[in-house]
Amino acid sequence: MLITVGRVAGFHGVRGEVRVLSDSDFTSERFAAGNEITINGETWIIDSYRTHKNFHLLKFYGIDNLNQVEHLKNSDVMQDMNAVDIELEENEFHYWQIIGLKVKLQENMETIGEVSEIFQTGANDVWVVQGEREHLIPYIAEVVKAVDLESGSVIIDPMEGMLE
Repeated sequence: MLITVGRVAGFHGVRGEVRVLSDSDFTSERFAAGNEITINGETWIIDSYRTHKNFHLLKFYGIDNLNQVEHLKNSDVMQDMNAVDIELEENEFHYWQIIGLKVKLQENMETIGEVSEIFQTGANDVWVVQGEREHLIPYIAEVVKAVDLESGSVIIDPMEGMLE
């Protein structure tokens, strides 16, 4: 199964290096030289990886010209979910495991929506929950009480005013 690990934001120089905004906390593992990624259905093998000004710069084998990768701009960077062996700590999850889970209130188990997106704020991740309204749920222990991957649900106890 392919998962989204980033997005091609642009290019660096004229030798075919792509600038990627990462959706992964494990970029050095995912973007290591020799790993495969998929962009627009094409498989690319990473030749080199480095960071520069909050971007992840990838160079692919056999690519030495910007014209060879220009068509990749604004495309999702995908990778096989098992391509990299990553050990997660307790209460850590991959984004692909959380997106799509139903979000329920602890007090009455009412479903308020489902996680559609996750973004990083620096302090903690924030889950975008789509239901009748859009809600922003911080992934913190005070709010997220349980994540049950088997049942496909998340139990939350929202802070006062969070769902208004």
